[in-house]
Amino acid sequence: MKKVDENTLEITGYELLAGLPDPFLKDSGERISSPGQWAERRAELYSSCIGLQYGGMPPEPEFVEVETLYKAKTCSYLISTGTRARPVRFRMQVVLPDYPWAIREKVPAIVDGDLCFGYHFDRDFIHAALDNNIAWVLFDRTELAHDVVGEGRCKGQIYETYPECRAGALAAWAWGYSRCVDALGKTDLPVDLEWIAFTGHSRGGKTAALAGAVDERARIVNPNETCAGSCGCYRVHMKGRCGDIPEGRSETLKDIWGNFPFWFGEDLGEYADDETLLPFDAHFLKAMVAPRTLFVSEAAGDLWSNPVGSWQTTEAAREVFDFLGVRDRLYWYFRPGVHAHATEDVEMLVNVILHEKNGAVPTDERMYRLPFVPPAKAYSWEKP
Repeated sequence: MKKVDENTLEITGYELLAGLPDPFLKDSGERISSPGQWAERRAELYSSCIGLQYGGMPPEPEFVEVETLYKAKTCSYLISTGTRARPVRFRMQVVLPDYPWAIREKVPAIVDGDLCFGYHFDRDFIHAALDNNIAWVLFDRTELAHDVVGEGRCKGQIYETYPECRAGALAAWAWGYSRCVDALGKTDLPVDLEWIAFTGHSRGGKTAALAGAVDERARIVNPNETCAGSCGCYRVHMKGRCGDIPEGRSETLKDIWGNFPFWFGEDLGEYADDETLLPFDAHFLKAMVAPRTLFVSEAAGDLWSNPVGSWQTTEAAREVFDFLGVRDRLYWYFRPGVHAHATEDVEMLVNVILHEKNGAVPTDERMYRLPFVPPAKAYSWEKP
């Protein structure tokens, strides 16, 4: 770990409710001892991390069909998927670094479901990837499941197609990432399916983390400032101040459940008054990405996103990456500023893609700069 970066975040309150649970401890009470046992343990993590937290995932589709609507540097497609009896249909946009006929080799692509956020997809944001020969694959996740406070659970196309599905909206949105990868494979676009990255911001970051945990075709998973319910930490509550940003606190399970229960599994709220009873924490979800690449991006002044808790769970997840012999595939950084998906965040993701694809590209010097004095680690166990 690199040195603290000028203590830009002052921690004014810190509470570790309980130590982080051991990801190597099987449900039987036995502890795994070799990397060959990780696949079995990972399957157990699914039941709590994905089943309890998000309500599981929607079913695999019966079919995936792709209709080309427009094809140039920006290509537009209509994806039809789900069941033949009641298809799910949504649009996917692919923005290429150059016109298809000018690209001589297949290029990596970043899949992002935050098209509903439109405001941050400005020229600099998009070109941070395009100028480095990386494509964008964009869709509006809310076409799959609604994101309307007070409307209730299970609203939108996914639930009309699968009326028995009780997965929360985050799982329905994550399902869309996988269908975009399916669709890319049915086009003649010069996209390298071996180099797919998933990203998203805030609730979209939660979605990207979930999608990347369950879909192993995502080579690089980059959740950006997810707050509670994904990359933060249920068992760490913190307060702090950062520069001119007023003192604030981190989001808790009770906070997010009180506002957005329809994002999650129906039973998660039972733990809102005592997160210590949860059989998992954010490091389990992060560990499910291993041995692929995980890049957790945060902002030093995004106090609601629990920067200290996120760092704690990322370091806990590193025990799993190290156990599997891929310690260097876990990246993290803290951008100065507040809650946003900034061009700098894309620049750092691009750096990770290029470094992983070509080791001659050095890791950006902004990586691993900790903006606060680190508290003691939040767990006592170590990798086997």
